[in-house]
Amino acid sequence: MTPQLQFEVIDTGIGISAECLEALFDPFTQADDSMTRNFGGTGLGLTISKRLAELLDGEISVMSTPGAGSTFTITIGTGSLENIPLIEGETANLKPAAKETEAAEIQSDSPLEGYRILLTEDGLYNQRLITFLLKKAGAEVSLAENGQISIDLALEAEDQGQPFDIILMDMQMPVLDGYNATQQLRAARYHGPIIALTAHAMNGDRQRCLDAGCDDYLTKPIDRKKLIQVIASYLKGAVVEQPVLASEFSYEI
Repeated sequence: MTPQLQFEVIDTGIGISAECLEALFDPFTQADDSMTRNFGGTGLGLTISKRLAELLDGEISVMSTPGAGSTFTITIGTGSLENIPLIEGETANLKPAAKETEAAEIQSDSPLEGYRILLTEDGLYNQRLITFLLKKAGAEVSLAENGQISIDLALEAEDQGQPFDIILMDMQMPVLDGYNATQQLRAARYHGPIIALTAHAMNGDRQRCLDAGCDDYLTKPIDRKKLIQVIASYLKGAVVEQPVLASEFSYEI
């Protein structure tokens, strides 16, 4: 038997019913018709993951209990391990993950010192990472988990005479997405800078964000230097011209 490497991804979310598991890896299939509205996504992520695993001589499977969560198991072929040294009991000397290393290396100066930023983002990982980067740069960060909360917080802060200096707006969120939230803020005569955050990098996506009322556009995964640079440019009144995206599209898996 060919050696394989196995990963398990475990969550404690809403779970998946048995009847939905059969079609879960089919293109454009989600657990039910309301999932796109409530949780976002295109229905391609699991299909792409399955095909990638198979290309690597492996497979992906899932076990799930509604209301308790899911466990996704991914295996990939390693090829022959003959004469390959294996590490045992050396975890203490392993280097930190790339994202953690990158975040830890952020500059010690505080270009955003004293500024108040409203981060509108529903993803827990991005909430933590972006908040860390902003606070490390000196900013005071408030969090909104969807577009409606962002609108409420932004207008309330403005009414109290303490408006946010900038809003970072994820464009794909439950309850109210970033496009509609930005349009509603502009309709309410909110004139502060709003920067779109999105995993979509197809030609035309940047323009769609600008048409919704955003002042600028940043793609995920977040480039920490670009994030701070663009925010600082708006706070200092000097807009950075964004380059044309070289890639035609990207997938968020």
